[in-house]
Amino acid sequence: MFGNNGKDLFAGWCRQALRFVLPVECLACGRSLSADPVPFFCTACWHTIRPLQQPTCARCDQPFVSLAATSYTPNHQCQPCQERPPDFQRAWTLFPYLPPLQEAICSFKYRGKHTLARPLARLMINALPGGIDVDVIIPVPLHPSRLRAREFNQSLLLADQLSRHLALPVSATNLVRSTATDPQTTLTRQARLQNLRKAFEVRSPQSLAGKRILLVDDVFTTGTTLNECAKALRKAGSGPVFALTLARTIDTSLVPDRLFAKQVARPLTTIGI
Repeated sequence: MFGNNGKDLFAGWCRQALRFVLPVECLACGRSLSADPVPFFCTACWHTIRPLQQPTCARCDQPFVSLAATSYTPNHQCQPCQERPPDFQRAWTLFPYLPPLQEAICSFKYRGKHTLARPLARLMINALPGGIDVDVIIPVPLHPSRLRAREFNQSLLLADQLSRHLALPVSATNLVRSTATDPQTTLTRQARLQNLRKAFEVRSPQSLAGKRILLVDDVFTTGTTLNECAKALRKAGSGPVFALTLARTIDTSLVPDRLFAKQVARPLTTIGI
């Protein structure tokens, strides 16, 4: 009955009316929300989310400390990628994993706030790099036990929105997580590298033969999850695998001091999980 614009307008009216009856505070600054279009966040906080702008590794998108890293070699790769090239051809990591985006992702992923899927995907769409040339989008899968507990796959919800924008199909059941592993967030860096070995497999290799694949996930930490997914896909006979994540954890030395200054007055419990 409504077009997309009409649905968004109607949803905005409903949200504003509901907030009048049941006030909602911004998860980032605590300010009472009124006509702010993004659920759970005020417009001022949401507009502070900015894409990564440092020069980055041409393979895994790891930000470099110095601008000189790519001044003379635009395709320069970081040392880990040079020493042990990942199984994905290229990864794009769009935003730093910092508040308020960090709160948004945690609320979306761990607290069941599904309505954040569209605004988070819109961030990805607005920051998409040019020249993405793939045949199919594949979200990083969850193990069935984790999916039952969470009741949704956050990567699939993001991939679904991206597929509409890019007019590409989503393959949500071919790449599967066959081994239930400990959550990556509970492990050290070294343990993360070992935790996912042979945890993924491809159900129907023939349907992906030679196809260029875009893996989609929410956060890039060590890159182990994406690399193990890419390894399983390449072994199954796929074409080159690319990766796209909404956010990336980054070294504190790469975070501008002004961003830390804004967090000084905030309780530590709001910074992360």
